[in-house]
Amino acid sequence: MATGISALAVGGILSGYVISAKRSEWSAYSLAAQSLAMQAIEQTRACKWDPESLPPSDELISANFPNTTNILDIPINGTNVTYATNFVTITTVSTNPPVKAIQVRTVWRFQNNKLFTNTAWTFRGADN
Repeated sequence: MATGISALAVGGILSGYVISAKRSEWSAYSLAAQSLAMQAIEQTRACKWDPESLPPSDELISANFPNTTNILDIPINGTNVTYATNFVTITTVSTNPPVKAIQVRTVWRFQNNKLFTNTAWTFRGADN
């Protein structure tokens, strides 16, 4: 009876460690994907958008930010790399004052090829 109880306790402890390791690995993947999303946000914030210049300049359009696939920046040895794809969507919120909404969705795979998505939003005004 004591051996059975001990086996259950050890099994519970080991399964707790395994679950904890999987969750921490998922967190690392999610943080790396969020970093990719923020990188795309910074790229959109750096482009020129000045509707009042002569001639007007608007580089802040979705066509200038095609879908990109990158390797997630996580510490892994060997060839077991994970790719993530950024999808950038830019929409006009207002023309007076000029404001655009920028959404970046980063899609990545985790164990058993399940897809996860990290989303980052920001609003941007024109360069005046």
